[in-house]
Amino acid sequence: MMPLMYAEKDRPMTVCWISGPLKVRSHLADLGFSPQSLVTVKQEIAGNLIVEVKGSRLALDASMARRIMVQEAQA
Repeated sequence: MMPLMYAEKDRPMTVCWISGPLKVRSHLADLGFSPQSLVTVKQEIAGNLIVEVKGSRLALDASMARRIMVQEAQA
């Protein structure tokens, strides 16, 4: 398990859990980051990430990407 910040580009990952205050966790859940959802890093720009989750592309700053713990998706 590792923070999404360190995930390899274009490799599907499964969200395990999200750290931080309830408000932050709720916001990320509203964006589609919930346990067992798939997320893929598409691009890294100046430490920030463009990710794909539930069919949408989103930008996350590095501090948010560190809160999302992921593991490699099972085939």
